[in-house]
Amino acid sequence: MGDNGAGFDMTREEDGFVLHARGDWLIATAADLDRALRRLDQLGAGEHLTLDLGGIDRLDTVGAWLVRRTCGALESRGVANSVENVPPAFAPLFDQVAKGEQPVPLVEAPRNFAAVIEAGLRYVGERTVEAGAAARDLMGFFGLIIVTWLRVLRRPGRLRWVALVAQMERTGVGALPIVGLLSFLIGVVLTFQGADQLRRFGAEIFAVNLLGIGILRELGVLLTAVIVAGRSGSAFTAELGAMQVNEEIDALRTLGLDPVEILVMPLLTLYADLMALVGGALMSWLELGITLPLFVRQLHGAIGEWTFWVGVLKAPFFAGTIALVGCHAGFRVSRSAESVGRLTTLSVVRSIFLVIVIDAAFSILFARLHI
Repeated sequence: MGDNGAGFDMTREEDGFVLHARGDWLIATAADLDRALRRLDQLGAGEHLTLDLGGIDRLDTVGAWLVRRTCGALESRGVANSVENVPPAFAPLFDQVAKGEQPVPLVEAPRNFAAVIEAGLRYVGERTVEAGAAARDLMGFFGLIIVTWLRVLRRPGRLRWVALVAQMERTGVGALPIVGLLSFLIGVVLTFQGADQLRRFGAEIFAVNLLGIGILRELGVLLTAVIVAGRSGSAFTAELGAMQVNEEIDALRTLGLDPVEILVMPLLTLYADLMALVGGALMSWLELGITLPLFVRQLHGAIGEWTFWVGVLKAPFFAGTIALVGCHAGFRVSRSAESVGRLTTLSVVRSIFLVIVIDAAFSILFARLHI
């Protein structure tokens, strides 16, 4: 039955019928297989069917779903059935299809105020425990990264320089156009809005001060971190997640290779400060009539010796956090497309959250140090 060798044979044995599946149970052969399987309606209540999958050569999600759907249809008619001889390579796929068929449990709506409070506290408690577990796992992954890099420092030959440079090009140089464009526009908007407010006091020239301090200390590096988290952090998670789904990371471990040492690469960064200042200088000239030499003199007088370095010192911490969170989420992906999408989104949210938390910590530290 079926084309391309895909189909099954039916035999009758002492304890019931046996369906011997064979060939490729793929989306390309699903239509023929579906028509053939629907002919099993001849089996009646009280009979037993064993689905022997030992002869399947190739299987995809559609093929696994056909097997699950056939079992469900037989059970609804009172036909007992069982699945046997599933090749080990296909067992994870059957597990994922089975999980996708599980109904979402319905939660009864609280009927009074006390029940609402109880449900709310339970939800907060569960999310708090999950957040604590996620923080613990992330710290453990950070420790693993440190141990791996110490091992690489002892044996520099293990570091793959070509892959390292290629990753830096993708995450750093590849991000220059979007980072530059958005930073330029932020500089334009910040200068325009600042000048519009300061014009009321006849102090438009101080829009340059606002731009210089705001961009160099905070907004330049923070904006870039958000862009890199959305662009590269999500890419790390998606790529590692796809490797998890395809069992490529398991293959690396089987070969005796350390997936952390091979896959987790550093991120570097950033010319956002310059592009934002260029945008601010352009808007100052067009809107306020401030020439470039005057802009540069005012900017030089506004910023202190630490203004630039405050932003630059944050960049490696932000970059490391984004890479750490993105790769950690990628390694946690299970073998399903839903898991890849969920953890990719989660990695971006967590990266941005941690970047803002670290930025706040730096602000407190620099305030205490009077920088």
